[in-house]
Amino acid sequence: MGVLLQMPTTSSPRPYDGFEKQFINGAWRPGRVPRLLKDTNPYTGEILLEIPSADQTDVDEAYRSAAQAQPVWSKMLPLRRAAVMQGMAAAMQARRAEIVSWLVRESGSTCLKAEMEWESTHAVALESASIPHRMEGRVLPGDVPGKECRVYRKPVGVVGVISPWNWPLHLSARSVLPALACGNSVVLKPASDTPVTGGTLLAKLLEEAGLPPGVLNVVLGAGGDLGDAFVTHPIPRVISFTGSTAVGKRIAKLSAESPILKRLELELGGNTPFVVLADAPLDHAVEAAVFGKFLHQGQICMAINRIIVDDSIYDQFLDRFVERVRSLKVGDPDRPDTMIGPLINSSQLERLQKRIRGARDAGLQQVVGGEPRGLVLPPHVFRDVSNDHDLAREELFGPVAPVIRAHGEEDALALANATQYGLSSAVFTSDLDRGALFATRIEAGMAHVNDQPVLDLPNNPFGGEKNSGIGRFGGTWAIEAFTTDQWVTVQHTPHRYPFSAREVTAPWAGG
Repeated sequence: MGVLLQMPTTSSPRPYDGFEKQFINGAWRPGRVPRLLKDTNPYTGEILLEIPSADQTDVDEAYRSAAQAQPVWSKMLPLRRAAVMQGMAAAMQARRAEIVSWLVRESGSTCLKAEMEWESTHAVALESASIPHRMEGRVLPGDVPGKECRVYRKPVGVVGVISPWNWPLHLSARSVLPALACGNSVVLKPASDTPVTGGTLLAKLLEEAGLPPGVLNVVLGAGGDLGDAFVTHPIPRVISFTGSTAVGKRIAKLSAESPILKRLELELGGNTPFVVLADAPLDHAVEAAVFGKFLHQGQICMAINRIIVDDSIYDQFLDRFVERVRSLKVGDPDRPDTMIGPLINSSQLERLQKRIRGARDAGLQQVVGGEPRGLVLPPHVFRDVSNDHDLAREELFGPVAPVIRAHGEEDALALANATQYGLSSAVFTSDLDRGALFATRIEAGMAHVNDQPVLDLPNNPFGGEKNSGIGRFGGTWAIEAFTTDQWVTVQHTPHRYPFSAREVTAPWAGG
């Protein structure tokens, strides 16, 4: 039987409500903890929602609901699973303004960033609609006469997803939608700063698209209360996490100690080098550096963290960079021309202010700066930063740009690689072959020639090296992340088994 999609009408649908509830086994209900999780607009300070939090019993119920629903979901025809992904894309289209508004209000996204996140999430939904028909098996050659060797690709079962607050809708959807499309069920725990855009909004969209009850479950609460139980629960076979390296390492440790070993898909912290070689097209490099450093206030794992510029063009680049940074609009994220809005919370602001004070105390020269207004921190630029200074050594996750001086190509490469992280990177040069060779020598999962890293297409193979994580997200890699191979042999003709060493031939079962 074919599947009919409910297409959006020309009139705007009624806005979603009920976001203060957990979504478990297809039902919306309050969490069991009376303590309220306050969901706050980081720009205005307005409390958007007060959410009764989930507890470990809610987590257990969510996983058990997922385990019960998964076998039926995985047996549905690929066309049926694809239709749900297409239905979500259609629902997103009908509710674009509503989704963008939530991203601006809850995550502090500027209009530019919110629109980009809508686009990238919508693309993930469309890509995921193709996944059910790309679940390919294999037939392998064998050395035993009459024996056929098959490899079946199967869903892993239940997937646990923990998503961050910076690109909440996209970074939840990036794991949830491919996992569902592969035939898995999912339990999602979004960041407590973005419970709607990282969690319940996605559940509403999929519910509207016709996802069966229990296939997706969303639990809301602080990571400190739910995180350990979420990871160590015996039901999920894969844990997908995007977030800090410290938390990722803890998840790896907890997973190893859980009753059943799990596969991990971890995208962790970054320290992206943006290398400008002596022959770089300067105007292009400056525009890319400004965009890649300051989009969403620099709160992106792939955002430029260090700007490494060849000494021969250092002052020229810095002058143009500073001039461009000073022209950026700072303030209300709901204004279409704002480039830098609020940080997500006061802890992030205090952490960045401490690093800025430390840089000044160490004698670093600040060439752009300003005092915060609420959670809005104006862009800061420091010149002649040493690669081993705190500003360059650790992920900043804010609108602070250290500019480092390099002495030639080899020195620039050494500076780029002198970090514990290896998520993304970029190099600018007029010689594209030189740039491609340089990119292959950077120790990072992603490298870009004459482009900045934060506009990676949503279905590309995201992933890092070193302390930036393990695994890959996106495209074909998503199928590999959320499926498993099973080797099945079929013996078509009987053969004689050897019962002594004298009977073994090459191949031993040659008969």
